[in-house]
Amino acid sequence: MHELIEKARGLLKKIKEARSVFDLDTKKNKVLALETEMSLPDFWHNRRKSMMVSKEVSVLKDEICSWDNLKKEIDEILSIAEEAERENDSSLGQELAQKFVELENDFKKIEFSLLMAGKYDSYNIIMSIYAGAGGTDAQDWAAMLLRMYLRYAENKKFKVKILDQSPGSEAGIKSVLLEILGKYAYGYLKSEAGVHRLVRISPFDAEKMRHTSFAMVEVLPELEEVGEIDIKDDDLRIDVFRASGHGGQSVNTTDSAVRIRHMPTGITVNCQNERSQHQNKETALKILKSKLYQYYLTELEEEKQKLRGEFTEAAWGNQARSYVLHPYKLVKDHLTNFETQEVDNVLDGGLDSFIEMRLKQEVNKNF
Repeated sequence: MHELIEKARGLLKKIKEARSVFDLDTKKNKVLALETEMSLPDFWHNRRKSMMVSKEVSVLKDEICSWDNLKKEIDEILSIAEEAERENDSSLGQELAQKFVELENDFKKIEFSLLMAGKYDSYNIIMSIYAGAGGTDAQDWAAMLLRMYLRYAENKKFKVKILDQSPGSEAGIKSVLLEILGKYAYGYLKSEAGVHRLVRISPFDAEKMRHTSFAMVEVLPELEEVGEIDIKDDDLRIDVFRASGHGGQSVNTTDSAVRIRHMPTGITVNCQNERSQHQNKETALKILKSKLYQYYLTELEEEKQKLRGEFTEAAWGNQARSYVLHPYKLVKDHLTNFETQEVDNVLDGGLDSFIEMRLKQEVNKNF
């Protein structure tokens, strides 16, 4: 019983430290402030904003409740165990030990929320995959990455919508635009952004030579409202064209697809898989806001680096991960140096270890 008591006290100490990093009091105050905002008569007039606030309150309440309930249950076990030790009663020892193991596992699960403390971590995401250098191999590689992320999303119970897709000339895809919806979708997948490199025996080479190909993955939080971004109608060029992908009724017989180009920055967004031209335009504008927000953040950071005299590496050189299928099997993350030989598992959506290592590194850097 004494060993169980010491473990319970140690876990309570970990929870106290975690709650400090988690900044529970600040989050509780934020919930109160948002609930006060939600009680205002005109709160629900802005449907989009009200949905965002409601979602944020729900996420915060779930996190706070998880920590509070865990602490309460461990306090109860500790109290029972201390009383049993005083009375020299060992009858509850096995039952308490089993319950404590369950609570330890619960702690490990909700401790992960510490890794999801970023501003946009709870948001849905817009993911783009582009085939890079490597010709047909690169287009096939982009399709393999698409399958990997679809399998990962399926495992996480995320919902995925393909908004736009450009097929490869011989195989695979040239590019694809995805909307991924789920709790902490951006928090989980933000670390996937960058260049993904594949080394393998090319199935498209008659001489069976080894080829290296590249694909770029872009991950952006889906921003419903961005106060800092003011998009003027005069800055937009909007074209409509006939959709070629899956979609609603008459998708291939009407000009329902939409292409929006932001003239000052040159950023272009296509959307063709919604049911109507109006829905495609609305979705495209939402994606454009996210891309513009990221564009201006990047521009500001690059300016700061110039002022500090820092070297800014080209975006295409920000290699995220290498996947080697020949002459040996290895997947290696270049930021954390984490690696595994279970290549097939990774390509089937087994990304948890890589994502967790990236997130832990980010937390250690911030605290």
